[in-house]
Amino acid sequence: MRAGPALPAVSPQDAERLWRAFRISCPSLVSREDVSGLTRGEDWREVCDASPEDLPSFLRSRFELVEIGDGAAFATGYYEPEIRGCRARQPGCEVPIYRRPPDLLDVNPQTNERGRGRVDAQGQYVLYHDRAAIEQGALAGRGLELAWAADPVDLFFLQIQGSGRVRMADGSVMRIGYASQNGREYIAIGRLLRDRNILQPPISMQRITEWIHANPEAGTALMRENMSYVFFQELTGPGPLGALGRPVTPRVTVAADPRFVPLGAPVLLAGMDNPVANGLWVAQDTGGAIRGPNRVDTFWGAGEEGARIAGGMQSRGRAWLLLPRGALQRIRDRAQARR
Repeated sequence: MRAGPALPAVSPQDAERLWRAFRISCPSLVSREDVSGLTRGEDWREVCDASPEDLPSFLRSRFELVEIGDGAAFATGYYEPEIRGCRARQPGCEVPIYRRPPDLLDVNPQTNERGRGRVDAQGQYVLYHDRAAIEQGALAGRGLELAWAADPVDLFFLQIQGSGRVRMADGSVMRIGYASQNGREYIAIGRLLRDRNILQPPISMQRITEWIHANPEAGTALMRENMSYVFFQELTGPGPLGALGRPVTPRVTVAADPRFVPLGAPVLLAGMDNPVANGLWVAQDTGGAIRGPNRVDTFWGAGEEGARIAGGMQSRGRAWLLLPRGALQRIRDRAQARR
């Protein structure tokens, strides 16, 4: 870890957008444990309590850029999709959208080790049902259906996004958000299509969807290679909600790996080969495929434009973490004391 360059000039508009999103995260920043170990709650308290009049100057004076690892960033995109569905099962609307099952456990009750699973009929703690088993009926008949989707492919991609909207035939909308995941490995099916020379780059969500619809049997088998399965809850307040349990903001929120980035901290992306990813973001979410120090997933909101940008976002450049001044020196002093 090393100090980065000075924070580049930030327009008042960009600074205001960042500040509004950052303040949403502040209650979590000052109260929750930072899994990355980089910051403490008190590091953030002074900046969170501030009411600056000149935001660009405040950001430059109160934050310093810190490079994590080699600083080489890879950004993808996500959005809030809208799919067709029904509250009750009916012809043409028969794909269940499941709540979190009560037998999905986060800890092995026999060893107290963390790891999602279930206790089987023999009393053994085993992995939870994978996508294929769930789609073939492992949870059927248990009253876990939150709603029903019209298209399994739409639901598959909504699970990847982690939240979305279900538009009913009467025009009403149910907003749903991430409730849990089955603990199975996430496999990017776009990479499988590329590696098998089925689709050539650039590979977007739209192209993958078209291929699955054109090849339904092979498409179903392909989706089931991604064993990860997401469960949902209905959202009735502001949202969608990120990993902090707080609303995320289009064009400002990124998902990041909390082992390397304090959730709630600002992040700067620069020199990205897709320039729309450049700028200041706030790490307010996580994702099953978001692993590593400079791996981020940029959030683009709802609607066709959000889907278009997110679906084609695969951009490389540089990333820096913004930490309150003094935090980096404390980290260095602590590392020196351990030597």
